[in-house]
Amino acid sequence: MVVLATKCYVDGDARERAIDSLASLVENDIGDLSVTVDIGLREDGFPAVTVEEEDATAARNVLRERWGEITPHLEPGQEAVGTLESWDDDGFVLDAGREVRIPRAELGLGPGDPGQIRTRFGLVQHVPLRFVAGDPPRLADGERDRLYEWTRGTGRVNVNSATRAEVRATVNRAGHAEDIVTVERLGLLEQSIVCREGTDPPGLLASIGEYVPAELLCVVP
Repeated sequence: MVVLATKCYVDGDARERAIDSLASLVENDIGDLSVTVDIGLREDGFPAVTVEEEDATAARNVLRERWGEITPHLEPGQEAVGTLESWDDDGFVLDAGREVRIPRAELGLGPGDPGQIRTRFGLVQHVPLRFVAGDPPRLADGERDRLYEWTRGTGRVNVNSATRAEVRATVNRAGHAEDIVTVERLGLLEQSIVCREGTDPPGLLASIGEYVPAELLCVVP
Protein backbone atom coordinates (compact mmCIF):
# COMPACT_ATOMS: atom_id res chain seq x y z
CA MET A 1 0.00 0.00 0.00
CA VAL A 2 1.12 3.55 -0.78
CA VAL A 3 -0.36 6.53 1.07
CA LEU A 4 -0.19 9.42 -1.39
CA ALA A 5 1.00 12.80 -0.15
CA THR A 6 -2.01 14.74 -1.42
CA LYS A 7 -5.28 15.33 0.42
CA CYS A 8 -8.98 14.95 -0.30
CA TYR A 9 -10.70 17.45 2.00
CA VAL A 10 -13.98 18.13 0.18
CA ASP A 11 -17.32 16.46 0.89
CA GLY A 12 -20.40 15.15 -0.92
CA ASP A 13 -20.45 15.12 -4.70
CA ALA A 14 -17.15 17.01 -4.80
CA ARG A 15 -15.49 14.17 -2.91
CA GLU A 16 -16.87 11.61 -5.34
CA ARG A 17 -15.54 13.63 -8.28
CA ALA A 18 -12.16 13.96 -6.60
CA ILE A 19 -11.87 10.21 -5.99
CA ASP A 20 -12.93 9.49 -9.57
CA SER A 21 -10.29 11.95 -10.76
CA LEU A 22 -7.64 10.30 -8.59
CA ALA A 23 -8.57 6.87 -9.94
CA SER A 24 -8.06 8.16 -13.48
CA LEU A 25 -4.73 9.73 -12.57
CA VAL A 26 -3.49 6.54 -10.93
CA GLU A 27 -4.60 4.60 -14.00
CA ASN A 28 -2.58 7.00 -16.17
CA ASP A 29 0.45 6.54 -13.90
CA ILE A 30 0.49 2.75 -13.69
CA GLY A 31 -2.10 1.50 -16.17
CA ASP A 32 0.57 -0.07 -18.39
CA LEU A 33 1.72 -2.31 -15.53
CA SER A 34 0.23 -5.66 -14.57
CA VAL A 35 -1.49 -4.70 -11.30
CA THR A 36 -4.83 -4.46 -9.55
CA VAL A 37 -5.59 -1.25 -7.69
CA ASP A 38 -7.91 -0.31 -4.83
CA ILE A 39 -8.17 3.29 -3.59
CA GLY A 40 -9.45 4.27 -0.16
CA LEU A 41 -9.30 7.40 1.99
CA ARG A 42 -7.78 7.51 5.44
CA GLU A 43 -9.53 9.47 8.18
CA ASP A 44 -6.99 12.27 7.76
CA GLY A 45 -7.88 12.64 4.06
CA PHE A 46 -4.77 11.04 2.54
CA PRO A 47 -5.55 8.45 -0.18
CA ALA A 48 -4.32 4.93 0.46
CA VAL A 49 -3.65 2.98 -2.74
CA THR A 50 -3.40 -0.79 -2.45
CA VAL A 51 -1.50 -2.29 -5.38
CA GLU A 52 -1.19 -6.04 -5.99
CA GLU A 53 -0.16 -8.55 -8.67
CA GLU A 54 2.96 -9.01 -10.79
CA ASP A 55 4.20 -5.42 -11.18
CA ALA A 56 3.13 -4.19 -7.74
CA THR A 57 6.61 -3.10 -6.61
CA ALA A 58 7.25 -1.10 -9.77
CA ALA A 59 3.79 0.47 -9.55
CA ARG A 60 4.31 1.52 -5.94
CA ASN A 61 7.60 3.15 -6.88
CA VAL A 62 5.93 5.08 -9.71
CA LEU A 63 3.24 6.37 -7.35
CA ARG A 64 5.81 7.37 -4.72
CA GLU A 65 7.75 9.32 -7.32
CA ARG A 66 4.65 10.95 -8.80
CA TRP A 67 2.84 11.94 -5.61
CA GLY A 68 5.22 11.56 -2.69
CA GLU A 69 4.41 9.17 0.14
CA ILE A 70 3.14 9.55 3.69
CA THR A 71 5.23 7.20 5.85
CA PRO A 72 5.23 6.37 9.58
CA HIS A 73 8.88 7.42 10.04
CA LEU A 74 11.17 10.03 8.55
CA GLU A 75 14.95 9.85 8.80
CA PRO A 76 17.04 13.05 9.16
CA GLY A 77 18.02 14.24 5.69
CA GLN A 78 15.18 12.33 4.00
CA GLU A 79 13.19 14.31 1.44
CA ALA A 80 9.43 13.96 1.79
CA VAL A 81 6.18 15.70 0.88
CA GLY A 82 3.68 17.37 3.20
CA THR A 83 0.61 19.48 2.55
CA LEU A 84 0.47 23.09 3.74
CA GLU A 85 -1.84 22.96 6.72
CA SER A 86 -1.31 26.33 8.41
CA TRP A 87 1.13 29.20 8.88
CA ASP A 88 1.93 31.76 11.55
CA ASP A 89 4.68 34.23 12.42
CA ASP A 90 7.02 31.35 13.26
CA GLY A 91 6.78 29.40 10.00
CA PHE A 92 4.77 26.88 7.98
CA VAL A 93 3.07 23.78 9.36
CA LEU A 94 2.90 20.85 6.94
CA ASP A 95 0.82 17.70 7.31
CA ALA A 96 2.99 14.71 6.45
CA GLY A 97 0.90 12.23 8.41
CA ARG A 98 2.18 14.13 11.42
CA GLU A 99 2.74 17.83 12.03
CA VAL A 100 5.98 19.11 10.51
CA ARG A 101 6.83 22.68 11.48
CA ILE A 102 9.25 24.46 9.15
CA PRO A 103 10.68 27.49 10.94
CA ARG A 104 10.65 30.85 9.22
CA ALA A 105 14.46 30.77 8.88
CA GLU A 106 14.29 27.42 7.04
CA LEU A 107 11.82 28.47 4.35
CA GLY A 108 14.54 30.03 2.18
CA LEU A 109 12.04 32.08 0.19
CA GLY A 110 13.28 35.60 0.78
CA PRO A 111 12.03 38.48 2.92
CA GLY A 112 8.71 38.81 4.72
CA ASP A 113 6.87 36.91 7.38
CA PRO A 114 5.47 33.45 6.55
CA GLY A 115 2.04 34.86 5.70
CA GLN A 116 3.55 37.33 3.24
CA ILE A 117 5.75 34.61 1.73
CA ARG A 118 2.73 32.34 1.32
CA THR A 119 0.82 35.07 -0.50
CA ARG A 120 3.76 36.10 -2.69
CA PHE A 121 4.31 32.55 -3.94
CA GLY A 122 0.60 31.71 -4.25
CA LEU A 123 0.70 28.88 -1.72
CA VAL A 124 -2.94 27.95 -1.25
CA GLN A 125 -3.79 25.81 1.75
CA HIS A 126 -3.20 22.05 1.31
CA VAL A 127 -0.74 22.48 -1.57
CA PRO A 128 1.90 19.70 -1.44
CA LEU A 129 5.42 20.92 -0.66
CA ARG A 130 8.67 18.98 -0.58
CA PHE A 131 10.77 19.28 2.56
CA VAL A 132 13.85 17.73 4.12
CA ALA A 133 13.37 16.08 7.50
CA GLY A 134 15.70 17.18 10.27
CA ASP A 135 16.01 19.24 13.41
CA PRO A 136 14.72 21.60 12.22
CA PRO A 137 13.08 20.56 8.93
CA ARG A 138 13.54 22.82 5.90
CA LEU A 139 11.98 23.29 2.49
CA ALA A 140 13.76 21.16 -0.11
CA ASP A 141 16.10 22.96 -2.50
CA GLY A 142 14.11 21.70 -5.47
CA GLU A 143 10.92 23.10 -3.95
CA ARG A 144 12.49 26.50 -3.44
CA ASP A 145 13.73 26.48 -7.04
CA ARG A 146 10.25 25.59 -8.32
CA LEU A 147 8.59 28.41 -6.38
CA TYR A 148 11.15 31.00 -7.48
CA GLU A 149 10.62 29.84 -11.07
CA TRP A 150 6.94 30.68 -10.71
CA THR A 151 7.84 34.32 -9.97
CA ARG A 152 9.97 34.53 -13.13
CA GLY A 153 7.23 33.30 -15.45
CA THR A 154 4.18 34.93 -17.00
CA GLY A 155 2.07 34.81 -13.84
CA ARG A 156 -0.22 32.25 -12.24
CA VAL A 157 -3.46 31.88 -10.33
CA ASN A 158 -3.35 29.02 -7.85
CA VAL A 159 -6.54 27.32 -6.70
CA ASN A 160 -7.50 24.71 -4.11
CA SER A 161 -10.64 22.60 -3.50
CA ALA A 162 -11.08 21.76 -7.20
CA THR A 163 -9.91 19.14 -9.67
CA ARG A 164 -7.97 20.12 -12.78
CA ALA A 165 -11.01 19.43 -14.97
CA GLU A 166 -13.18 21.65 -12.78
CA VAL A 167 -10.67 24.51 -12.97
CA ARG A 168 -10.36 24.22 -16.74
CA ALA A 169 -14.15 24.27 -17.06
CA THR A 170 -14.30 27.37 -14.85
CA VAL A 171 -11.71 29.21 -16.95
CA ASN A 172 -13.67 28.35 -20.09
CA ARG A 173 -16.96 29.41 -18.51
CA ALA A 174 -15.47 32.78 -17.58
CA GLY A 175 -14.32 33.29 -21.17
CA HIS A 176 -10.58 33.15 -20.51
CA ALA A 177 -9.54 30.00 -22.40
CA GLU A 178 -7.32 32.08 -24.70
CA ASP A 179 -5.69 33.91 -21.78
CA ILE A 180 -3.98 30.89 -20.25
CA VAL A 181 -1.30 28.42 -21.29
CA THR A 182 -2.48 25.46 -19.23
CA VAL A 183 -3.77 24.33 -15.86
CA GLU A 184 -0.90 22.62 -14.04
CA ARG A 185 -1.74 20.03 -11.41
CA LEU A 186 -0.04 20.69 -8.06
CA GLY A 187 -2.00 18.09 -6.08
CA LEU A 188 -5.29 16.25 -6.32
CA LEU A 189 -7.31 19.38 -5.45
CA GLU A 190 -4.68 22.09 -5.93
CA GLN A 191 -4.12 23.55 -9.40
CA SER A 192 -2.05 26.32 -10.96
CA ILE A 193 -3.46 28.31 -13.89
CA VAL A 194 -0.49 29.43 -15.99
CA CYS A 195 -1.17 32.78 -17.66
CA ARG A 196 -0.21 33.73 -21.19
CA GLU A 197 2.12 36.65 -21.78
CA GLY A 198 0.09 39.81 -21.30
CA THR A 199 -2.57 38.25 -19.07
CA ASP A 200 -3.00 40.02 -15.73
CA PRO A 201 -3.14 37.41 -12.93
CA PRO A 202 -5.15 39.59 -10.49
CA GLY A 203 -7.62 40.37 -13.25
CA LEU A 204 -7.99 36.68 -14.08
CA LEU A 205 -8.50 35.88 -10.41
CA ALA A 206 -11.22 38.52 -10.10
CA SER A 207 -12.97 37.19 -13.19
CA ILE A 208 -13.06 33.52 -12.21
CA GLY A 209 -13.39 33.97 -8.45
CA GLU A 210 -17.18 34.14 -8.53
CA TYR A 211 -17.32 30.68 -10.11
CA VAL A 212 -14.92 28.89 -7.74
CA PRO A 213 -15.79 28.23 -4.06
CA ALA A 214 -12.11 27.96 -3.22
CA GLU A 215 -9.02 29.84 -2.16
CA LEU A 216 -7.29 31.62 -5.03
CA LEU A 217 -3.90 33.31 -4.88
CA CYS A 218 -1.91 35.09 -7.60
CA VAL A 219 1.73 34.77 -8.47
CA VAL A 220 2.71 38.06 -10.09
CA PRO A 221 6.10 38.18 -11.89
